Amino acid sequence: MDTALFVREDVAAALRAGRPVVALESTVIAHGLPRPQNLETARAMEAAVREEGAVPATIAVIEGRLVIGLSSEQLTTFAATDGIAKVSRADLGAVLAGRQTGATTVAATMLIAARAGISTFATGGIGGVHRGAELSFDISADLPEIARTPVAIVCAGAKAILDLPRTLEILETLGVPVAGYRTNKFPAFYVEDSGLRLQSRVETAAEAARLMQVHWKLGLSSGIVFCNPPPSARALPQQEVDDWIAQALQSAAAAGIRGKAVTPYLLDYLAKGSRGQTLQTNIALLVNNARVAAQVAKAYSALISK
Repeated sequence: MDTALFVREDVAAALRAGRPVVALESTVIAHGLPRPQNLETARAMEAAVREEGAVPATIAVIEGRLVIGLSSEQLTTFAATDGIAKVSRADLGAVLAGRQTGATTVAATMLIAARAGISTFATGGIGGVHRGAELSFDISADLPEIARTPVAIVCAGAKAILDLPRTLEILETLGVPVAGYRTNKFPAFYVEDSGLRLQSRVETAAEAARLMQVHWKLGLSSGIVFCNPPPSARALPQQEVDDWIAQALQSAAAAGIRGKAVTPYLLDYLAKGSRGQTLQTNIALLVNNARVAAQVAKAYSALISK
């Protein structure tokens, strides 16, 4: 085991034995959801992973250590603490050197998971190309990380606040497979169908595992994105979401919100503007993605152990 990592004992035991482990990010807890829903959702995601026979490993930086598998107490502290840094690949060295605590984004979570030998990761939605990126050059570090880190991500597509056509185009350019999980359409986080068609589709966790095995056996080092639409009962209408996003973007621009602060600001604005509807959808898809990721991790572990 990598000595730079601090791995919770049950996670380490599962990795040594080749049992399925699912990585979970900590930015959702510290920045993505309000209290008390952040802690409730983190626990619900971990419970969903366990119910499917896998081991959850929520990843974070705590006092300069890369921690894989937050304890129950650490989850509680993370959810209740203000001012936790948002940590992507570019920030990891400085945060560790300063012995700081930080919540890992998709990019940082993938990087750390891969170092530990975890090949499956569940999140809400990946980052991507921000609207107006042709002027701002604001493109999430998640995209190049997915292109170079061999971890499969189960997500509800990219966050709806992004430029989804350009996000898909960059993923294709970077050589990242994007497959629908029981869908041919790219989901738009809160919305089941963004109107963008996907080239690949898998019907089962076993098919997803087979894609992972073949992709990496070819020597391709990128991650794989499995797009799992939000549960139908919680999915929202496209037009309503588009209207809320337009209002949120105008508000962020007027307030001068930029960089890492943009996504949490927009998500909070949407939750208030939709009277909690987007928040409830976000929570439902996070737990659903954790469940599907556990099924995929279990299938992949069984496949590579043959």
